Amino acid sequence: MELIKRDGYKGLVVLADPVLNNPRVPELGARLGLATLYLSRGSVAAGGLMSYGPDFNDIYKRAGGYVAKVLNGAKPSDLPVEQPTRIELVINLATARKLGVSMPPQLLVRANRVIE
Repeated sequence: MELIKRDGYKGLVVLADPVLNNPRVPELGARLGLATLYLSRGSVAAGGLMSYGPDFNDIYKRAGGYVAKVLNGAKPSDLPVEQPTRIELVINLATARKLGVSMPPQLLVRANRVIE
């Protein structure tokens, strides 16, 4: 934290990592006044500034189809690897106001979800 304060960092990109995927990271970012970008919307709901990444609910639903195929006799090695098909942008305007960050209207229009 001292390095962040000393060097005057303004933002943070939080990568997809089980250690960093917890509510304390958005709290820390807010306390340090950092604009934070995450992969999942849960971190934005917890106070992060924004997220841009796959819709994990959609991925989990589609995974059920894979399980059904395997349970019905398909060999897992024969099933194709799929990429996420739904990407979402979530913005937390309350956090933006606290940080003094203005969001361009063009970005807000493209967001899948805006948290007031």
